[in-house]
Amino acid sequence: MCKHHDNVERFAAGAVKLWKSVEGLSDAQLDAFPIPGTWSIRQIVVHTLDSDLVAGDRMKRIAAMDVPLLMNYDESAYVSKLYHPGLSVRLACDLFEKHREFTAAVLRPLPMAAFERYGIHNLNGKRTLGDLVVSYIDHLEHHLRFIEKKRAMVS
Repeated sequence: MCKHHDNVERFAAGAVKLWKSVEGLSDAQLDAFPIPGTWSIRQIVVHTLDSDLVAGDRMKRIAAMDVPLLMNYDESAYVSKLYHPGLSVRLACDLFEKHREFTAAVLRPLPMAAFERYGIHNLNGKRTLGDLVVSYIDHLEHHLRFIEKKRAMVS
């Protein structure tokens, strides 16, 4: 198995990690701000889902299109204008899990050469499919560390 396909399996393995990171937390714990000026655990979960949805679209665009444009989005605007305590963490985690599984199913049969295909991000420039898979493995781990720290503070 090539490194790209190994990374697809690492990406897929992250599917259940988000739910496990918040399992058993109350709404009050999910909505607490133990570190002032940062996001709540609920906001981190919903951001992680949104980011993965964007990533899946970008990955499919690169795999299917010739040098697609990959547009930035303002995650802070999403958090301040769209995320609220009524958003279901269970639903966000379920969607995250299913989206990761589906995206991995799309990526698995691709030839190695597909992971060298690229798109142009309007702020970050050239991004290969292989780069994106790794960056979203890392993105999840980055936010899981924040959740773990905040979980310890609200428990």
